[in-house]
Amino acid sequence: MRLHRIINSLLETDMYKFSMGQAIFHQFTDYRTTWTFRCRNKDVKFTPEMVEEIKDQIKAYCDLRFTDEELDYLQSITWIKSSYVMFLRLWKPSIETTGTWLNTSMYEIPTLAIVNEVYFRMQYDYDTLMDSFRKRLDDKISKLQSGEWNIGVFSEFGMRRRLSAEAQDLAVKELCTRDLGPSHCVGTSNVYLAKKHNVTPVGTMAHEWIMCVGQGNHKHNPAYSNWYALDCWVKEYGILNGTALTDAITTDCFLRDFKLTYATLYSGVRHDSGDPYEWGDKMIAHYKSLGIDPKTKTLLFSDSLNFEKATAIYEYFKDKAKVAFGIGTYIANDTDAEPLNIVMKTTFCNGMDVAKVSDSEGKGMCKNPEYVEYLERCIKWRMEH
Repeated sequence: MRLHRIINSLLETDMYKFSMGQAIFHQFTDYRTTWTFRCRNKDVKFTPEMVEEIKDQIKAYCDLRFTDEELDYLQSITWIKSSYVMFLRLWKPSIETTGTWLNTSMYEIPTLAIVNEVYFRMQYDYDTLMDSFRKRLDDKISKLQSGEWNIGVFSEFGMRRRLSAEAQDLAVKELCTRDLGPSHCVGTSNVYLAKKHNVTPVGTMAHEWIMCVGQGNHKHNPAYSNWYALDCWVKEYGILNGTALTDAITTDCFLRDFKLTYATLYSGVRHDSGDPYEWGDKMIAHYKSLGIDPKTKTLLFSDSLNFEKATAIYEYFKDKAKVAFGIGTYIANDTDAEPLNIVMKTTFCNGMDVAKVSDSEGKGMCKNPEYVEYLERCIKWRMEH
């Protein structure tokens, strides 16, 4: 069974790949990374035919180049600089498992999207899945329009685990162009679809930024990873593009470095693990302790959300801070089949281990348990001193 080309544009990736890519280009061009794939689902098997199709799709992805129109679009984004666009004009993907961070980072999202779509097209009857996807999307829209679900502002974040390019395109088109009652979909993390549907491309930083900037150079204590990562981001963007990710080495450790300067410069913070209510209350208390009105800052929730969970979170926080949501799999791969929980993470930077110690167990991925233990000891020392 041969499939059509899944990735058709180099814009077809999440916005934060360009945000991080520009900062990497200007500050960390010599950093080298290794990435590791993992499927967290139990009893999921990839057949030899699926593996061959995935390989062919990645080869097809490597034939793509940025068009002038696509580069002009990137140039129109406020914080994207001409020097980075000129680099992208020359850049092309090439098949490699390790390499510079600047190059390998760009593979994560397209690879995950390819793996996901190949699996669902070859494992199931795709047309049947797509029918269930449409019905569930219509039901979501109906409940949003009626006000049964009210989550204020949200964005679609589903490319890495989408059912297919077709499904994500339909979801973004419907959610961003239809009247959704009191809720409003402001954009998507998929830059290609943001351009296509004239909506906002959404995304700032991912865990790889904090892990590689903070741990890729073992000259300093990794418990200070957030300080180095936040500082380098401010050097690149100033007050633009400023949503800080809090849980790369636990939110409590993050708050040690998120003092008045950074808390003022960054427009908000993103939740990606742990209890969302505990996290939100903690962030509001932290802003207040610094003399900052939390109603001027955004709490962006993005951890395994559906509209029902988001409605409850919105009701709890809507009068305490600005609230926004990034919703992925529940929008882009909600069918009668169980979605895949697949990830690609940086596991080495500059030949050294890097790791994430999030606010939830099971979300990290490091090949060296001794390094994770060392990182946890460093965090513990930082919290106690």
